[in-house]
This record gives sequence, C-alpha cells and structure tokens, in this order.
Amino acid sequence: MTQTKKFDFRIVQDKQVWAAEITRRMTARKTIVSKRKTGFATEAEATVWGEKELKSFLEKLMLRNERKAKQ
Repeated sequence: MTQTKKFDFRIVQDKQVWAAEITRRMTARKTIVSKRKTGFATEAEATVWGEKELKSFLEKLMLRNERKAKQ
C-alpha cells in the first residue's frame, strides 16, 4: 500500500484559461475538490496560487481541528 498526501493541489487547463484546485483524497479511488479558482493566464500563476492556498488551507484546518479537540 502506498502513502499519498490527503490534501494536494492540481493545475487544470480549460481552453485558454488555467485553473488551480485544492483536492482532498476521500478514498483510494475518489478525490474531492475542496477549493477551486479559475481565470489564470499562465500555468505558473495557477501554481503559485495553488501552493499558497494549500498552505493557508492546511493551517486553517489544523486550527479548526485543535478547537474541536478542546471541546
């Protein structure tokens, strides 16, 4: 069994526009998009946004989990 990240980001091109998606691995076969932003002119812009948002998304998730654990 391989270990994969639960959260990651991917870059998708739709015609002339790039999109970045924050994805969550639900099961071994199913991936869910947690957050998505479209309208990037280049793949590099989408990658930068994806990396930044993934970091921010995981920090918010950790804080929320800590709050819920205290209850």
